[in-house]
Amino acid sequence: MRPRPSSGPVSRRPADDEISVDDHRDLIERLRGDCVLKIFQQQSFWLCELASSLSTEQIDRLHSPYTWTIRQVVEHCADAERVFGDRMMRIAAGDQTDLPAWDENAYAASRFGLGNFGHLVTELGFLREANALLLRRIGPRVWDNRGKVDGKSVTVRGLAWVAAGHLAHHLRIIEDRCGVTVKMPPGG
Repeated sequence: MRPRPSSGPVSRRPADDEISVDDHRDLIERLRGDCVLKIFQQQSFWLCELASSLSTEQIDRLHSPYTWTIRQVVEHCADAERVFGDRMMRIAAGDQTDLPAWDENAYAASRFGLGNFGHLVTELGFLREANALLLRRIGPRVWDNRGKVDGKSVTVRGLAWVAAGHLAHHLRIIEDRCGVTVKMPPGG
């Protein structure tokens, strides 16, 4: 079987059949750009700038109608980034196990690792960088590898874009809740 021709870089936006959850498509549609690796890099800047502009009072206050503090949101993002990374690695490797869904609310309720805000931001940054490094080292055809998550078909590319869309969604919520807007550098 011949590999299908690529319409651009391997990190291009996923085709409709590479994502099977409508909410995930919505997250991806809100992203600007055509290279998920560039978006990962921009989001690392966004995360650091946003975190450094928040006060302790903003980090630990509940902002109605939300039920999580900013600290809890960042912990959730770190947990999600770890889950996305595991899924991308396993599907990239050809693992055909139907990967389970994860219950983000169970993770949030346990708050097993809630701690120093700076450490949570650093952890999230390292996880994002690890996922970017994974994506940079896999071969171009591997981006098309298909696996199942909770019985739904997805590609490595699709998962990378969902990870980017998920983090962007939460960073926007933090900006909105705290009245902070990060000025991205030119081209960002």
